[in-house]
Formats: sequence, structure tokens, C-alpha cells
Amino acid sequence: MREVKVKFHVRDREALLLTLKARGIDLGEPFFQDDQAYAPDRWTFDDSRLGVSFPRLRTINNRHFFALRRPTVNAQACDAYETEVADRDQMHQAILNMGFCPTVRVAKTRRTAKVGSISLCVDELDGLGMFLELDCPVPAHESVVAVQEELNAFVTSLRVDVTRTEETCDALVRTAQLRAA
Repeated sequence: MREVKVKFHVRDREALLLTLKARGIDLGEPFFQDDQAYAPDRWTFDDSRLGVSFPRLRTINNRHFFALRRPTVNAQACDAYETEVADRDQMHQAILNMGFCPTVRVAKTRRTAKVGSISLCVDELDGLGMFLELDCPVPAHESVVAVQEELNAFVTSLRVDVTRTEETCDALVRTAQLRAA
């Protein structure tokens, strides 16, 4: 599956939540999400992500998920694969034995909603603040950049104080860790 995202740092939490509610977008209950990101051995955050596979282990309410994202056109447009796994520790060992290394742990509290085929997520990233992320599947014949611009236009129409970022969550966490060191 091809998945396209846009991500925004939210400056005014209450304005965003009120605007979503006014638009009839009902966010679900918050839940905690614990992600371990991985990268190929020898890959660094200074290297390009395009065409590189990045596994992830995610835990939500004691359920574990393995995902693999391979950015295509940009870091927010990926070939994406995901499945539930029974044993996080065994999957972690398998990922390590496939030649991947842990990079960062991403902890967030997430609330979600659906707007047609769009998944809308409001994330509180530990130590980084609130982010709004929209993603949707994209058929092979559609331009991912055009879809990203449509998602961007939707967020712009909300008229809330946000700043778009091209960074992935793991890159945002890594940058914050470097600043804190």
C-alpha cells in the first residue's frame, strides 16, 4: 500500500480541538502509543530516507504491531506494510537479526478520527508538544505530491496556528535529544 502523510506542529491546542469539533470531526478517546523505530545498520539521520526500509514496533494497549515504511517521493510518502505480532521481544530480535538497529523510541498520546478516507491524528509527543497528522492511502496512478497538497489545503482551511513539517516523528525526537544533550 502507498501511504501519504502531512504533519503539522500545533501552536494552539485548544483552538485546534475547538475547530475540529465545530467541523463535526469527533476525535476518539486518547490512547498511549509506544514506538521503537529502526534503521538499517550504517544508516544515519544525515542520510537520505528515499528508497530505504524503516521498520517500527508499536505497542498500543498491550497489542504489538510491526510496520515497515519505505519512503518513495519524500519522507512522508511511503510504501507501507503493517501487521499485528504476538511477541514484541521476539519481533525485536528478528528485526535486529535482519540487519536493522534501534534508533529512537517515540512515546505519544494519540487521538484519531476519520474524515472520508483520511486518518486524522492529534498527537502529544513526549517533550515535543502537539502535532496534527493526516494520512491516507494513495492508488499507484495518483500523484503523492498532489495528495499531500490537498491534505495541506484541508489543514489550511481549519485556520488554526500550525506549522507544516517534513520531518518524521523519529527525526523530530532525535533532533530534540541532540538539543538536550
